[in-house]
Amino acid sequence: MATNPEVLESVRAKAAEWLTGIYDESTKLEVRRMLNNEDSSELIDSFYRDLEFGTGGLRGIMGAGTNRMNIYTVGAATQGLSNYLKKEFANLPQIKVAIGYDCRNNSRLFSETSAGIFAANGIKVYLFEDLRPTPELSFAVRELGCQSGIILTASHNPKEYNGYKAYWDDGSQIVSPHDENIIDEVSKVKASDIKFNGDQKLITIIGSDMDKLFLEKVKTVSISPEVVQRQKDLKIVYTPIHGTGVRLIPAALHAFGFTNVINVPEQDVVDGNFPTVVSPNPEEPAALEMAIAKAVKVDADVVLASDPDADRIGVAVKNDKGKFVILNGNQTALVFIYYIISQRKKSHKLMGNEFIVKTIVTTELIAKIAERNKVDFYDVFTGFKYIAEVIRDQEGKKVYIGGGEESFGFMPADFVRDKDAVSSCALMAEIVAWAKDQGKSLYELLLDIYMEYGFSREKMKYVVRKGKTGAEEIEQMMVNFRANPPKVLGGSRMKIVKDYDTLIASNLITGEKTAINQKTTSNVLQFFTEDGTKISVRPSGTEPKIKFYFEVAGNLTNRADYDAVEAQADEKIDAIMKEMDI
Repeated sequence: MATNPEVLESVRAKAAEWLTGIYDESTKLEVRRMLNNEDSSELIDSFYRDLEFGTGGLRGIMGAGTNRMNIYTVGAATQGLSNYLKKEFANLPQIKVAIGYDCRNNSRLFSETSAGIFAANGIKVYLFEDLRPTPELSFAVRELGCQSGIILTASHNPKEYNGYKAYWDDGSQIVSPHDENIIDEVSKVKASDIKFNGDQKLITIIGSDMDKLFLEKVKTVSISPEVVQRQKDLKIVYTPIHGTGVRLIPAALHAFGFTNVINVPEQDVVDGNFPTVVSPNPEEPAALEMAIAKAVKVDADVVLASDPDADRIGVAVKNDKGKFVILNGNQTALVFIYYIISQRKKSHKLMGNEFIVKTIVTTELIAKIAERNKVDFYDVFTGFKYIAEVIRDQEGKKVYIGGGEESFGFMPADFVRDKDAVSSCALMAEIVAWAKDQGKSLYELLLDIYMEYGFSREKMKYVVRKGKTGAEEIEQMMVNFRANPPKVLGGSRMKIVKDYDTLIASNLITGEKTAINQKTTSNVLQFFTEDGTKISVRPSGTEPKIKFYFEVAGNLTNRADYDAVEAQADEKIDAIMKEMDI
């Protein structure tokens, strides 16, 4: 890109516009530095395109430029959202929004900047006094009767990133048709259109009162409080990995009744540079190393972790050899659903109108548990906004009791409409207490679930293909899979191919075609074999990669056989990868 004179000329022209009077001096200084640098790669990357406001909001590296997160790109997003809210809710005497932010560098600056812009557009703002978890922002939108909300966070991404997530009046991330409409409004906004300085009287600071309301709701997630009382001294090691969870997750655990919450002091430090980890992602084993070391030292029952904005949950437990292992996202969701359904059933709280939700790439064992216990379940596309959409559709008809996805996200109650590590950490601690009450570890409970409902092993692999040619290669891979689906995988005949782009499921054995019940299409393919193997193929919408999700089924009749059954499943997945040439 740096060697293309036309690209460089275009980029320099765009950068020169940022030296005009609209932009502040520190931004101009940064742009001049890039313009004067002999190496033009940073300049090009900062200006070669505009950072897009997509269906999930904004996410990008922080810095000056049109392709960076800064007060001008954030400002354009907020101005565009303001314009759309004023059209959509023109009949309301006062439009209201809630704003939250996490521990990341500039999150507070971006949240205060956004508050001023909303206020300048005549919109009432409820701004959190300090960093707060994403689930609390979702809760606050509903609690305060807001029409929208935003949170400044890049979730579990590296430290150089920040992001901007937008919510609708039900507390969920925005779905169709509002997402596309807001994107259109944001794309029209020029820097000169942004109204930065609003009436401060329209901005109300919120904090501890909302925390209390939220924690009261979190307490209602508890299903077996009597078990917690018996096991209240359960040893729980918790780490927020430098993020917002430090504000509320220990409080939520105490609210449930747990008295022995052990922290990791180095990681309680709120710091957007995440000094003790390479990546603040509980899916990464390295992020939990310090917490596991503490757990070994104190002989803890469980390790709990949350990502920087406290929507994802990480869980580590001792296996049968006494070594702490991290549950994958499928296992975590499986344990939650098993516990919620089995305990509701045991206490006669299943009324017959309950439902759960999972994403299509998440383990099929969850569906099996729901079906066997006569609980309705829904499969949705990846993303909690689709789980929230089902809740909205079923409001007043059915009762939501849980939902999750394989990427370490779970939502145990509908007072939040997004991933919720605050409620999830408290409920997971209760599950560990319930298992201990029966003389089991959480690990043994997981194995018992496998023995009762069947074993499954899941893996995800992604293939990166960068640049224009990479995008074309990924597109061709999907074309090839559609035109020539595998006939046999892992020694088992292909039975069903689901194409979410056409919303048609094809039975390759009978030739029957049936419609897939989804509101919108998505570029996803799924292959199901006769022996219960499932492979999902999905190009990433935000990164130059294509993702493959594998799930193989099996039987576990004895806890002692788990390692052997797992190894056999891994061999099968590896063989399937070779067959698919990935």
